[in-house]
Amino acid sequence: MALPKDLALRFPGDFLFGVATAAYQIEGATSEDGRKPSIWDAFSKMPGRVYQRHSGDMACDHYHLWESDLDLIKSLGVDAYRFSIAWPRILPDGRGPVNEKGLDFYDRLIDGMVARGLKVYPTLYHWDLPLTLAGDGGWTARSTAEAFADYTEIVVKRLGDRMDALATINEPWCICHLSHLYGIHAPGEKSIVAFAASVHTLNLAHGLGVQAARAVKPNLPMGIVINAHSVYPASDAPQDRQAAERAFQFNNGIFFEPMFEGSYPADVLSAFGDHMDIRDGDLETIHQPLDWWGLNYYTPLRVKADTNVGAAYPMAETVPPTPGPELTDIGWEVYEKGLSDLLKDLDTRYPLPDCYITENGACYNDEPQDGVVNDQRRIDYLEKHFGAIADAREAGVPVKGYFLWSLMDNFEWAEGYKMRFGIVHVDYGTQVRTLKNSALWYRDFLEAHRQG
Repeated sequence: MALPKDLALRFPGDFLFGVATAAYQIEGATSEDGRKPSIWDAFSKMPGRVYQRHSGDMACDHYHLWESDLDLIKSLGVDAYRFSIAWPRILPDGRGPVNEKGLDFYDRLIDGMVARGLKVYPTLYHWDLPLTLAGDGGWTARSTAEAFADYTEIVVKRLGDRMDALATINEPWCICHLSHLYGIHAPGEKSIVAFAASVHTLNLAHGLGVQAARAVKPNLPMGIVINAHSVYPASDAPQDRQAAERAFQFNNGIFFEPMFEGSYPADVLSAFGDHMDIRDGDLETIHQPLDWWGLNYYTPLRVKADTNVGAAYPMAETVPPTPGPELTDIGWEVYEKGLSDLLKDLDTRYPLPDCYITENGACYNDEPQDGVVNDQRRIDYLEKHFGAIADAREAGVPVKGYFLWSLMDNFEWAEGYKMRFGIVHVDYGTQVRTLKNSALWYRDFLEAHRQG
């Protein structure tokens, strides 16, 4: 096990370290100060969608506790804070009248970060689509991409002067695959047609958003956050290797290729193009030069060929982790090499700008014992993955920063409050925050990094 000092010395002095959260997962106050419902407010109220019908109504009450939360972030010694802005707070109906009280909240939050010397890394969209837009078709409707551009312009005009970098969208895969094909996240669609439409709308929204932000603030560093999959074949058999490559294109290339090369993978167009409403000029719009990109990584994907007659693209079946690998409490395999392999692979395949690890962390549901949360498994996970990032850097991948997921336990989407990813424990009944041992470890690591 590496000592924090030894591990810290593998990162340069200007490497950025931070923590990350998202609006719907921590803010609460879902009907205060003019905010209207998002698709997650509606989805979480439906039976059978979210664990025990948990919702973000209260969450971590960050909307009211933001000042003490910023003090907590500052006490860890991090350089930066990654958070998301709630679209339904700014434009309660997704477009139309601006809700000034929503902008006021983020004004105060960002001013609080600046006052504490924390760099400001917002994300414009982390899944809380205004519910009104769902009535127009949500992410399956081209009009949502246009509404996103308008929303971007409003946010950047008001808040962009204090941002250090801005991400358009968090995790396109979750918005398209998980939400429109597998039905696990809001709006809970299980439709190849809806999935294909959402992919192109999402990619277009990103491009339009970058254009809108740069029209207001040309020098604002723009990027996107992608939860790319580190795909491994179940065997060395040719059919499994081919399946792994198809799975790569289906999960990763479907976003990376249009964004960074201005085209869709041929297999993707063959499988889904009829439902994507691709118009003249769209690919040029999507292919905006970016200043940076963010990678979210937790666990690898292992696949074998789906040999069933009529199997749908990508003709690849997920292989569950076999007994033996270490699993987190949410059931995800711990495999840090997947992170370094993925970083190197993506850097080879695409003309990518500088990279930030915008999310990485682990779900372990340890509870306080006599005021102490001994989450040693999370510390072990973080040490391994910090090493993997250093390995990728030493191999030449331009990784410039790391944001740990998550600052604190929070609403874990379809898993409700059952799963805990935080380095700070939250008692949801009292809203008491308790630093876990992993938070103390991260603080010591950051101190060692500062001292060089």
